[in-house]
Amino acid sequence: MLRARVIPIVLIDGFSVLKTINFSERRNLGSPVTVVRTYNTRNVDELIILDIDASKQNRSIDIFTIRDISEDCFMPLTVGGGIKSVSDIESCLSNGADKVSINTAALQDPGFVERAASIFGSQCIVVSLDIAKGEGGHQVVSSVSKEYRGNLQSLIKMASNAGAGEILLNSVDKDGTLQGPDLDLIRVAAECTKVPIIYTGGIAAPSDCSRVIRSGASAVAASSIFHFSSITPKDCKLEMQSSGIPVRLDLETSV
Repeated sequence: MLRARVIPIVLIDGFSVLKTINFSERRNLGSPVTVVRTYNTRNVDELIILDIDASKQNRSIDIFTIRDISEDCFMPLTVGGGIKSVSDIESCLSNGADKVSINTAALQDPGFVERAASIFGSQCIVVSLDIAKGEGGHQVVSSVSKEYRGNLQSLIKMASNAGAGEILLNSVDKDGTLQGPDLDLIRVAAECTKVPIIYTGGIAAPSDCSRVIRSGASAVAASSIFHFSSITPKDCKLEMQSSGIPVRLDLETSV
């Protein structure tokens, strides 16, 4: 069994770290470089940086910000936000990112994911899907087009067939709530694909991480639990290990 990962997510609005609740209410948390340095001391498995305003503002994540972050980031780094072309991906990777997260462009042009995977390799491509519950169950939504509603299963299969190396599931309903994960969402998604799933949304305790992995995800991504509590990624992995889930603990500090 592959080792399960715990991945902090850092949201930015161009240059500053923030935290959202249900993808709307915002709280500013300062410099992304400072946050990255903190996670370096905690030796996390990976880090995800997402510019949540980039697509809305019709731009891509700032390359200089990626460069500044990557210079202080000693772990695999995934970046996302407004990535919609091969040149955007090339710029991100050449400035320190190890993977890119594609969201809006994947919904607008599924062929883009296939082109990206063929050029850079599936291991570099993460397809990110924002998911909310509606009358018909879980649906993929878009922060750019408010009226967009897509079928979750179909879009997961599309991303998998196009060559995505991983799929990031963002629960809009659970975002920033610290009210526990949407396990049903993970189970539905896991039934549609063999591509590794990263889940984020509502993680409130280390035990939630175990529940996420047991439900079919390969990795747990979280933000609020690390920003607003004393719980660390290591605490989460120790609990996961105690419940029989393989994790990486070697070389970690006690921070």
